[in-house]
Amino acid sequence: MKKEFLLAGFGGQGVLTMGLFLAYAGIAEGKKVSYVPSYGAEMRGGTANCLVTLSDREISSPLVSDPGVVVVMNQASLLKFEPVVRPGGILLINGSLVHRDTKRTDITSYFIPAAELAAEAGLPRGSNMVVLGALLEATDAVDPSGTYNYLVKTFKGKYLDKMALNMAAMEAGRQFIRQQRAVRQASIA
Repeated sequence: MKKEFLLAGFGGQGVLTMGLFLAYAGIAEGKKVSYVPSYGAEMRGGTANCLVTLSDREISSPLVSDPGVVVVMNQASLLKFEPVVRPGGILLINGSLVHRDTKRTDITSYFIPAAELAAEAGLPRGSNMVVLGALLEATDAVDPSGTYNYLVKTFKGKYLDKMALNMAAMEAGRQFIRQQRAVRQASIA
């Protein structure tokens, strides 16, 4: 089993945090892990993305040219990274900020109303947590039973008072994917 992720957006959207979560979760589950962050010179508002690979075997290169899962948190990231999703892969889109349809028909795309779901969960600045929950549901990348512990590790013990809200935001993302899958299954039947 090898799963490759590319997560992209602008600085301050929590893209690198999502990648760290995946990396820590993979390590905790005994997987081989590669985490490669990349960001512009700006502190906030510049580009930010990361590559994460989780594997049962040694990872020969941390670079990924055609990830199976891509997360885009803004319009510029969709334009840049939609073309690199592996055919048959998954594209998770922050539908609160991206207002353009995807062009690919050979991948599964989800437009997630991340800001709205985060606000409903009581964490208005938690769009990344909603999208992370959606990613976990859409990919089965890591065992969901360890989510709380992985979050504590990711945040290095900070924000413990917000952990219940982070968990609620992640659950909202998971539930959104479940609903979307049910709608798609019903339309096929």
